[in-house]
Amino acid sequence: MRAVIQRVTSSSVTVGNKQISHIGPGLLVLLGVTHTDQPTDAKYLADKVANLRIFEDSDGKMNLSVIDTGGEILVVSQFTLYGDCTKGRRPSFIEAAKPDKAEKLYDYFTEQINEKGIPTQSGQFRAMMKVELVNDGSVTLIVESKI
Repeated sequence: MRAVIQRVTSSSVTVGNKQISHIGPGLLVLLGVTHTDQPTDAKYLADKVANLRIFEDSDGKMNLSVIDTGGEILVVSQFTLYGDCTKGRRPSFIEAAKPDKAEKLYDYFTEQINEKGIPTQSGQFRAMMKVELVNDGSVTLIVESKI
């Protein structure tokens, strides 16, 4: 499982002409799932995301988590995180999990974040989404459940 985590002042998802989710200060998480991922990967990654100390404290040091700041999290499915661009000019997505498996783990990841008491919103799985964000910092990290 792979996540691109962006610290944001706000973020939203629009499908068609309708905004389906919006958060204020917190994290935008673009989440990709591969074939070998299991619920343990989702649980590990949710814990990592929730507790990453990437918000500034009163001394200006990255020392606070999204839990500490009372921030929100927007989770957006992103199979393209498993795109392989090593050969040719068109990415291959064979490392991305099949949609049925990916959706279950995406939902489980989101549930795990929610259970930590963090206000959580999500995109719409398999939809053509417009994701808007205002980076804060900017702070962008890539976290994987397997090394």
